[in-house]
Amino acid sequence: MPLNSMQDLMIHKLQDIYDAENQALQAYPQLAEAVSSPELKQGFQQHVEQTQGQVQRLEQLFEQLGKKPGGQTCHAMKGLIQEGQKIVKEGGAPEVLDAAIIAAAQAIEHYEIAGYGTARTLAQQAGMTEAAQLLEQTLEEEKNMDSRLTQLAEGNVNQKAQQAGQ
Repeated sequence: MPLNSMQDLMIHKLQDIYDAENQALQAYPQLAEAVSSPELKQGFQQHVEQTQGQVQRLEQLFEQLGKKPGGQTCHAMKGLIQEGQKIVKEGGAPEVLDAAIIAAAQAIEHYEIAGYGTARTLAQQAGMTEAAQLLEQTLEEEKNMDSRLTQLAEGNVNQKAQQAGQ
């Protein structure tokens, strides 16, 4: 799709995010299965449910715009997920693996934060208040997940990983 207007750019970004979220929906259960920390496992499981709601919000936005949600592959998310899967396949001490999976998940969250922040700003500039509010809601959810991952890492996961590696 040629980018001839800011709305074209926003739709392009939304299609990218839509594919990224659908890829994440498939990846998070695999990551949850690979971790040993019960809190981390629960966090991934809760984020899957939250991501399903985010996908529904995106579908709602596409409907409002009269556009279809698909049509684009998010190669960046594909690469981030492959990095996480590579870590899981390599294996290692469960405590260290938990720390590595948190790092991989935060890379995913940071990509989503960037995407939603950009899409929200484009919606605001286009005067699409409702769309901007929906995107802001999801942006805050992504930031909260990133913060939760940081808290888990700093709270005990990284310390356990450090002890396991000694």
